[in-house]
Amino acid sequence: MSSQIYITNAFVVNEGQIFKADVTVKDGLINEILPHTPGSDNTKKNFFITFSQVINAEGLYLLPGVIDCHVHFREPGLTHKADIFSESKAAVAGGVTSYMDMPNTFPQATTLEILENKFHIASQKSLANYSFFLGATNDNIDAIARTDPHLVCGVKVFMGSSTGHMLVDNTHTLNKIFELNHILVAAHCEDEGIIRSNIEKYKRTVGEDLPVEYHPLIRNKEACYASSKLAVALAKKYNTRLHILHVSTRDELRLFQNDIPLIQKRITSEACVHHLIFNKSDYKRSGRLIKVNPAIKNKTDQNALIRALKTGLIDIVSTDHAPHTYEEKQQPYFKSASGAPMIQHSLQAMIGLYHRRLISLPDIVNKMCHAPADCFRIEKRGYIRKGYHADLVLVDINAPVKVNYDNILYKCGWSPLVGEVLPAKITHTFVNGHMVYENGVFYNTPKGQRLLFDK
Repeated sequence: MSSQIYITNAFVVNEGQIFKADVTVKDGLINEILPHTPGSDNTKKNFFITFSQVINAEGLYLLPGVIDCHVHFREPGLTHKADIFSESKAAVAGGVTSYMDMPNTFPQATTLEILENKFHIASQKSLANYSFFLGATNDNIDAIARTDPHLVCGVKVFMGSSTGHMLVDNTHTLNKIFELNHILVAAHCEDEGIIRSNIEKYKRTVGEDLPVEYHPLIRNKEACYASSKLAVALAKKYNTRLHILHVSTRDELRLFQNDIPLIQKRITSEACVHHLIFNKSDYKRSGRLIKVNPAIKNKTDQNALIRALKTGLIDIVSTDHAPHTYEEKQQPYFKSASGAPMIQHSLQAMIGLYHRRLISLPDIVNKMCHAPADCFRIEKRGYIRKGYHADLVLVDINAPVKVNYDNILYKCGWSPLVGEVLPAKITHTFVNGHMVYENGVFYNTPKGQRLLFDK
């Protein structure tokens, strides 16, 4: 018997509008969107249908599922930090229904065989939809050339320091990667030479036991801008689809356009939630827990990134969800791991910016749902449209939730937001028409599907 769901009385946030409507789901797809109009009675219209689930969403907001195009779920090989099941569970609890995972696992996903193994693991374990980036190296051009852009979200290029051998610092190789231009290139942009020079400078002047407040001085604006500028120049030279990951500075915004629709852009940009909600003054409170690469910088940069969401210079909001154990984070500065878990709380944190009147609800949906679908050309996801996959989230935007160790779902067991009160509660999450999360209860049978791309 086919699964049919009736969501009634929701405030639908979709394609720049907020309107009250009922939404029906059939066989995993959105079947009808029934706006409330004077004199309408959608219940009577559908009285002859037997729904397997009827959800009264009075007072709740219905959003497309969040698509997080930048995560590190650590499987295979680093599962003491996280794994696909644990982090996809945290994802759906946070309203994230699709994700794209980075290649710095163990072994690193730099061959198509290793990449396909990750897809197989996700097919068995993931509660959310998934794709995986192929990692670029100085010597795997053949694998990049053979990557099918319909089946793989893109190629990840580390143009700054990275784990293992994935730092691409050979100029000839960089040109070859961009020259292929049949698949999207996602670039981590920090100039390695500038970073190394800064490290030596501060080791001489301050010492080996560097306070974490020096992190944005070592991985500074100049390092970010120089590398992003190079990536943009290469993309323009070869007409490559380029996505600049985790933009962290005001200066980098000069490299992007906001005068053409996203769907027409060849060069797109992303801001991460931690760069939007933290600035360098927060190092005093949160310490190494907010040590991330690129570094969280000053309030001027933070404010510029938030403004850029509205102007269109920043296209997408993601998390760079990067869990490490608490012990790995607490090591001395040069040994402390960079990265923080964020996927469970990203939508709630962005709704916090809405409550501060810094961004609208339709803009949040645009940057976290519509834009990732458009940027990566994801097939039939990211919108509430008839015939699209029913990846949906219900949110109570006025139900504060305090983040504490008891309600964190990350395998690493911590969050830089512990003690914070977030202003919204995720009540229901649907993946491919299946309710996988309801008010703290999980339906743990994997429902995620492999994302496909119209490229």
